[in-house]
Amino acid sequence: MSMNRRALFAAASALAVDAALGQTPHHHHPELPVLPPAAEPYARLQGGQPHHLTADQTAQRSFDSPAPKGPAGRWAPKAALPIPRSEMAWATEWAGRLHVIGGYGEGRVDRGYHHVYMPTTNVWHNAAALPRGANHVAVVTLDGRIYAFGGFIEQNRNPDTHAYVYEVSQDKWSTVAPMPRPRGAAAAVALNGKVHLIGGASSPNEERASVGWHEVYDPQTDSWSRRKALPGARDHVGCVAYQNRIHVVGGRFNTFEYNTALHHVYLPERDTWELRAPLPTARSGHGLVIYRDRFFAMGGEGGIINRPGQQTVFGQMESYDPTSDSWLSHGPMPTPRHAVGAVAIGDWIYVAGGGAVLGGGVQSAVHEAFSLSQ
Repeated sequence: MSMNRRALFAAASALAVDAALGQTPHHHHPELPVLPPAAEPYARLQGGQPHHLTADQTAQRSFDSPAPKGPAGRWAPKAALPIPRSEMAWATEWAGRLHVIGGYGEGRVDRGYHHVYMPTTNVWHNAAALPRGANHVAVVTLDGRIYAFGGFIEQNRNPDTHAYVYEVSQDKWSTVAPMPRPRGAAAAVALNGKVHLIGGASSPNEERASVGWHEVYDPQTDSWSRRKALPGARDHVGCVAYQNRIHVVGGRFNTFEYNTALHHVYLPERDTWELRAPLPTARSGHGLVIYRDRFFAMGGEGGIINRPGQQTVFGQMESYDPTSDSWLSHGPMPTPRHAVGAVAIGDWIYVAGGGAVLGGGVQSAVHEAFSLSQ
């Protein structure tokens, strides 16, 4: 057994002791360096130079939803990301902070960035980078630790099986058992003390086919097992866990030319999937978060590269009520983006970075937050 895994098991044992004693374990954030916001809102992937959206690129933005109207809510600008970036896929929250990990930026696709946002101060911090830079890394928080799985080391291609855990109190990453099969753009969600890794896209690079794989990582044993595959293999989905169910919403079949509105829910006690009301606006690369007991979906992309009039970056904000199995629409994002970092903290949904045009060619440092409170 590696030292990294021994350390992980020791930490897990300490958590168990704390629980037995009725104590809450503390995972204090260390003091992390403060980073200034980006000077430019957009940058091209090639070379990372500043970029101003053209009229054709601005015309890609879409705002109208077919869903019945709910409360409009309001959007507010927040401190821009330290650099324009996208294709993080996606983000996670711990102790009231937003963690945005990996992605495209500064002219490259294999960055290990780890930017941490503190809403109470509206400030970004620089945390320990991923040991290996990649895009479309699946990240999730479980028991105060952040897990990062897979990702592509080329532009939306060439996935690997790397798996890491971040210890917040030490600002340090360690390796854990690698994924059984390589994939990027998968969804990671925590449920009942384990991490479910669902969907994504795999090899070979020239095909980059979507997969429905459903594998579960157990931190207690540092091991993987399989569950029933997702019906309708797809990647770039939205995914949340709520009331002992996992919801997988939207995504794409191989490419954003074939987006889907499919909404599946996983029932762990039966190891099966069922259909629920579809996403009103079919899209992929969107954010999906739980806020006020509803699932809010924002952003995304769709269309055909280099086909004017058939390229879309979505700003729609739509929410799902799991009790009534129905959707509503709300005030759209001021700046439509895809492959965003989105989490809910307090009474706000924070949506940071993301691609400003269809595909990965233009990165964004834009950071906006949504609330239903007036």
